[in-house]
Amino acid sequence: MSNESHQYCTFHVDNLFLGIDVQRVQEVIRYQQMTRVPLAPNAIEGLINLRGQIVTAIDLRCHFGMPARADEYLPMNVVVRDGENAVSFLVDKIGDVVEVENSLFEPPPNTVHPSVRNLIHGTYKLPDRLLLAMDTERVLHEFDSRVNGDGRVAG
Repeated sequence: MSNESHQYCTFHVDNLFLGIDVQRVQEVIRYQQMTRVPLAPNAIEGLINLRGQIVTAIDLRCHFGMPARADEYLPMNVVVRDGENAVSFLVDKIGDVVEVENSLFEPPPNTVHPSVRNLIHGTYKLPDRLLLAMDTERVLHEFDSRVNGDGRVAG
């Protein structure tokens, strides 16, 4: 068995401890003023201007079917690269960059809610918690497949 490891940028969404491979993360920034997009799915919080680049902001709470964030708490942006474009995932709280050994990796457990389980590679059992490794491509594909040509969520 290899002793290789991966580094994950970690964050919290409700009670979930999630991570994205650091190589996919462009940057982590505070809440940015957003422009709403008419007829966009609920998970699209809006568009942000990131140094001249227009970035779509997706609220992971909404995307995962979780209750809305309390109005007094502003989300943080985890900006990830999607090919030539960038997409921002809105999260509740930013964690640290953690390095995890590949030997700790396991497939997603059945106890994780299906709306989340289908969007993660798997989990890493850390000493004090479970890290859910997000599959950013799958999240974006799931999101795209829910949108009709007219911008409404498929139902």
